Amino acid sequence: MDQPRGFRPRAIGEIAIRCTNMAAMCAFYGETLGLRRLPGNENDDIVFFRIGEGVAGHTTVLALFRAAPDSPVPQTGTGSSLHHLALSLPNAEQEAVMAWNDRIDQPYTVQIFDWVGWRGVFTKDPEGNTVELVAFDPSLLAIREP
Repeated sequence: MDQPRGFRPRAIGEIAIRCTNMAAMCAFYGETLGLRRLPGNENDDIVFFRIGEGVAGHTTVLALFRAAPDSPVPQTGTGSSLHHLALSLPNAEQEAVMAWNDRIDQPYTVQIFDWVGWRGVFTKDPEGNTVELVAFDPSLLAIREP
């Protein structure tokens, strides 16, 4: 039986990634994807990028943490518990994502999820993590028989 909790999470507040090449990762998320680096970082061991408004004044962020030099960093895939991260954007901007990736020679694939009306544009960051830019498009919804 469901018990009343008095709260309900409404959004992701932060995505955090450990990385070995901070400069390459900052360039990918800042220059390739266009996320804005937040001011106020005390050092370059942790870098925050703004993703969106978030909930109740908490900005949704991507945090890059510099990994210790001697620690291996598993990427997405079979060696990691992280499958991929997805960032959402309006459907009207997905063609621009693909055109931009073509212009800068950033490899990507596209997948349609008709059961929810999503199209994902998948790429990899410099450390091999899968990054999806996903949008809702009602025209992609599969017609289901009752």
